[in-house]
Amino acid sequence: MQLHSQPHVPPETVPVLALDGVTKTFPGVTALSEVTLGLFPGQVTALVGENGAGKSTVVKILTGIYQPDGGAIRVDGEKTDFPTAQAAANAGITAIHQETVLFDELTVAENIFLGHAPRGRFGLIDWTAMTQDATRILRSIGAEIDPDHRLRDLGIANKHLVAIARALSIDARVVIMDEPTAALSHKEIEELYELVNTLKAQGKAILFISHKFDEIFRIADRYTVFRDGQFVGDGMIEDITEAELVKMMVGRDVSQIFPDRDSTIGDDVLTVENMSHPTEFADISFTLRKGEILGFYGLVGAGRSEFMQALFGITRPSGGTVSMGGTPVTVLSPADAVANGIVYVPEDRGKQGAITSLPIFQNVTLPSLSKTSRNGFLKMAEEFKLAREYTQRLDLRAASLDTHVGNLSGGNQQKVVIAKWLATQPKVIILDEPTKGIDIGSKAAVHDFMAELAAQGLAVIMVSSEIPEVLGMSDRIIVMREGRIAAELSGADLTPETLVRHAAGI
Repeated sequence: MQLHSQPHVPPETVPVLALDGVTKTFPGVTALSEVTLGLFPGQVTALVGENGAGKSTVVKILTGIYQPDGGAIRVDGEKTDFPTAQAAANAGITAIHQETVLFDELTVAENIFLGHAPRGRFGLIDWTAMTQDATRILRSIGAEIDPDHRLRDLGIANKHLVAIARALSIDARVVIMDEPTAALSHKEIEELYELVNTLKAQGKAILFISHKFDEIFRIADRYTVFRDGQFVGDGMIEDITEAELVKMMVGRDVSQIFPDRDSTIGDDVLTVENMSHPTEFADISFTLRKGEILGFYGLVGAGRSEFMQALFGITRPSGGTVSMGGTPVTVLSPADAVANGIVYVPEDRGKQGAITSLPIFQNVTLPSLSKTSRNGFLKMAEEFKLAREYTQRLDLRAASLDTHVGNLSGGNQQKVVIAKWLATQPKVIILDEPTKGIDIGSKAAVHDFMAELAAQGLAVIMVSSEIPEVLGMSDRIIVMREGRIAAELSGADLTPETLVRHAAGI
């Protein structure tokens, strides 16, 4: 393994595309700090790092969605900039995203050439040329898809191939693949590998982002590792082992960051046995105890959030049982879950966790209207009293409880959602990515409060993609991979390397 303060550059080779000391900041967050990256013709560079390492920000800078605050973008060694996504496309940079926006009501050809359709006389779209060009591109990637078919009539895998064809419809020199295999079957993944080899043979530089180590070591020529928005090291993939790459990804001390907890674990509160879903997860079984924080860790597509939504009654599982305190319960809806003492703080608080157009006090009391109403009429004084009690416990910062949630910071929005569910006095609280997108101070407040909840006897499930967080807060950790439990870890087994190995299937 080699660690470099500067990118590892082969002699006499200039990257097609490079980042040179690039920095990108957002309010309260440094997403990238003087990072370097080089993409070379005819080679696949794997960009490796845990969630939050800065990979998505890099993709957005390379494709003109974000502009760097410092450093330089270089094309063939010459400094340049991409003020728009179109500027990046004009430079021959294209991206295939995990979740590509396509339009079901348009044809395959129209989706491929949306925004840059071939033109004929008088600037009108040349429909014949567009169909022919779409057919040629689809055939080049082995896709037997009729370009005149509506996209809505295709399956997920074929839609993904259309997204790839769209990315290749410009004369690309650089192809960025961001988790490209997440929605593909084994056969379709093999076909994608063949496509990657075809692109390499054409001399294209490829940036490949994946959490799957088997993919990285199979198709990558080079690696670059980011950690916490910083460049850690790079080199040739043949010169590094999986174990060394894992250590580069997670090499940090997570102690002294999280609250000290003297855990007093009580009786079993929640027991889940063999819960399954037709497409998202299978055979999930575990027990959660009073006063315990049980962490759920996994990589993209592991099925953690999908399982939590089923446990809360948002989606319907195909099998399995749930018991509270040893008594079987039926959870067919969120109302059933709340009635049985299970609440869920979702990852997407803006869309699923809060009604941002309503004030704080109404959001907090929404699931507890029976406590704040008399004879079918709401009592505003009772609403304010209940909201004040729980927002004060969370140290919510707002001008007043009349403030609309949409006007709060991300951290304070998260506190509103947590306060809303705590007001129902639950037995189990599920926190899905509880500190995602919030500043360091608010993270610390949420962590402290989680510790306080557990100390008071509440059973806590925490889903987190941040290794330091899940290690620093959990008594036990369940690692999920591809919809199943890959490991249940506690004690001396709770290490970053162990988590990543089980999550990645190493």
